[in-house]
Amino acid sequence: MRVWVDLTNSPHVLVMRPIVRVLEQRGAEVLITARDFAQTLGLAERHGLAVEPIGRHRGGRLAAKGLGLLSRSAALARWARGRRIDVALGHGSNDVTVAARLLGIPSATAFDYEWAKVQHTVNCRLARAVVVPEAIPPERLRPYGATAAKLRRYPGLKEEYYLADFAPDPAVLAELGLDPRLPIAVVRTPPAVSLYHRFENPLFAQVLDRLRGTQAVVLPRTPEQRAELDGFIVPEQAIDAQSLVAYADLVISAGGTMNREAVALGTPVWTTFEGRLGAVDEALIADGRMHRLERADDVALEKRVGATAERTRRDPAVLADLLLSPIGGLPPGGRTQP
Repeated sequence: MRVWVDLTNSPHVLVMRPIVRVLEQRGAEVLITARDFAQTLGLAERHGLAVEPIGRHRGGRLAAKGLGLLSRSAALARWARGRRIDVALGHGSNDVTVAARLLGIPSATAFDYEWAKVQHTVNCRLARAVVVPEAIPPERLRPYGATAAKLRRYPGLKEEYYLADFAPDPAVLAELGLDPRLPIAVVRTPPAVSLYHRFENPLFAQVLDRLRGTQAVVLPRTPEQRAELDGFIVPEQAIDAQSLVAYADLVISAGGTMNREAVALGTPVWTTFEGRLGAVDEALIADGRMHRLERADDVALEKRVGATAERTRRDPAVLADLLLSPIGGLPPGGRTQP
């Protein structure tokens, strides 16, 4: 069995890593392609994933995204042709579902934010399986073409699956020159090139001003953002961000994945996301597991006290089986024929 996995953004490395390992343990041969964007290639290397770099991000404008989709999908199709691939998998990758459809390869897509309409309109119609958290109501997905026959739903957060085997490593603190005796904040910049987040976020800038002069580690998404972050701790390369989040006293992010990692690891977290909240974040805020930041003055950086709540760990094999449902899955163990 030959499985193709495509990675288009940094979080996809983390999500797909344990799924790749499950597939390999069951005897599948896994081929991985990756887009040169953000820290995707660096994280893949850090996590021991051998990838074939194909394509790059074309920018945030709609026309540029359309050009990027066409050109990279064509490049992926050329790469995949003749490799006898049985199924193609991606977490929010339009490129792989388009390329797979061109080649007649069954595909499955996954995501946990339902309002990226352009992306999902492509993926949900072309993929044979759509894998999402149970928190997302099916009626929100039907307009994209995610029919009941395609929909595969899983309990909890995707972060509870890919962090199931995770144990924090304090080496990241020394790597960044952080003093664990003092409060540590981790800040993730807004997804400025995403179609669903097309506006300035003055609150985020105010948060940065409030944290200036503290142990604030800021994780930019683009070189343009990095150039605006003088005075903060900004890693020069891909780091063990999950360990950093686990040891942090506060996480503030305008995106989604790092916020939910903080929830899964028991770190206090605030979101500054100004787009339409997805069902997963709505549920976390309603449960008090994540907070929506409305004023920079509400940010209080201080050391955490008390025991951290016991983590929820879920089996990534559950996600692997859902993603492989278009071809009936893989056997529980043993070798499969390539």
